[in-house]
Amino acid sequence: MSAFLKAAEDHLVRYGGDAFPNLFTKAKGTVVTDSSGREYLDFTSGQMCATIGHNHPAIVAAVHRAGEKAFHFFSGMIPESVAELAQVLADDWLPGDLSKTIFINTGSEATEVALRMAKMYTGGYEVLALGGSWHGITGGASSVSMASDRKGYGVPAPGVFVIPEPNPYRPYFPGLDEEAAALANLDLALKLYDMQSAGKGAAIIVEPVISAGGVLVPPRAFMQALREAADARGMLLIFDEAQTAFGRIGTRTGAEYFDVVPDIMTMSKTLGGGLPLAAVSTTAAIEEDIHAKHFTYYTSHVSDPLTAEVGLAVLEVIARENLVARANEMGAYLRGRLEGLQQRYDVIGDVRGLGLLLGVELVTDRESRSPAHALGALTTRKCFEKGLSMNIRRRPERGSVWRIAPPLTVSTDEIDQAVDILEAALRESLHETTGVQAA
Repeated sequence: MSAFLKAAEDHLVRYGGDAFPNLFTKAKGTVVTDSSGREYLDFTSGQMCATIGHNHPAIVAAVHRAGEKAFHFFSGMIPESVAELAQVLADDWLPGDLSKTIFINTGSEATEVALRMAKMYTGGYEVLALGGSWHGITGGASSVSMASDRKGYGVPAPGVFVIPEPNPYRPYFPGLDEEAAALANLDLALKLYDMQSAGKGAAIIVEPVISAGGVLVPPRAFMQALREAADARGMLLIFDEAQTAFGRIGTRTGAEYFDVVPDIMTMSKTLGGGLPLAAVSTTAAIEEDIHAKHFTYYTSHVSDPLTAEVGLAVLEVIARENLVARANEMGAYLRGRLEGLQQRYDVIGDVRGLGLLLGVELVTDRESRSPAHALGALTTRKCFEKGLSMNIRRRPERGSVWRIAPPLTVSTDEIDQAVDILEAALRESLHETTGVQAA
């Protein structure tokens, strides 16, 4: 055992994420390298943050520029790069009349900002969130995250209500078409909420693609109905676009894909290119109202120049290299290869998603659609042993859904290599797992 690995085992808090056998030393493009020198294809884009590939030259140059100028200022001293990034977002990326932005560090933090904005603006505290959602791990964010990790941390923030997530593969209302089932979910949830509400509605928060809950893409009519439901109750609509903004799903944002403009939009992973940058955008009218009410979100690293320089570089690369269009092109190619596997293996029940955010659901058989937890975990492990990191979330609570999201810069050769590894791992796993047969 190396001295560093022993130090990790002796001195690091285990925080619930995947634990790999070696430490890691470097990353470039779609490849990460561990401390033994072995390389792995990274089809998770790190934690879905390395959208333009690991250590893109433009990001390295941006960090260098910040080093020549400043990494950090007093939080009230707004760097020029922060002002420029806000302008670029407003001019080129944000939907509708969203034009005011605050820059912080993580997706959890962005959720906290969004909830504080909504509660101050409306004067309410009640929040509707989707089942299967994941908005972060901090106090308010964890209270509206339903995918996992809700137990053992004390009393959550009050006033949270759940809307069953639309899931066409596992509908809560069998026998209806996809859109009708999703709208039935929402109608029942709203009726229950209205019965229980103290008249203090603040927000409806939603991921445009419900990622941790199984890469579920709601019907457009469902998202439009959420907009109407928020308006009817004097609540704000929050889109958590940590994973869907800036090209990942083949459009600039999820709001653009669904043709729905939220009141508040949070962004994180895909903006920082691997560095801790998050943002929350809202309208000028909402910002003016909460400013008059003395809104605060004042941290040591709000509006840092280092991450703003990187965010500008990420957006410039996405535009220059046409990565939004490339996400559609490479996503269609990857999806086609995965659907080819589905035709050969009955245990692949469903392939779904948008652009380069795809989900593959494993089942014990297609008739019962029972999730194949053991098969999913075993195949994920075997993929890694063969040189492919391909499943963002390895835990079984939401079913055996592989969540696959390579960098937008991924090549067809890398996709072919990854899918070949995945098939070999699945074939071996099927051979070892009783009761599950290949087609």
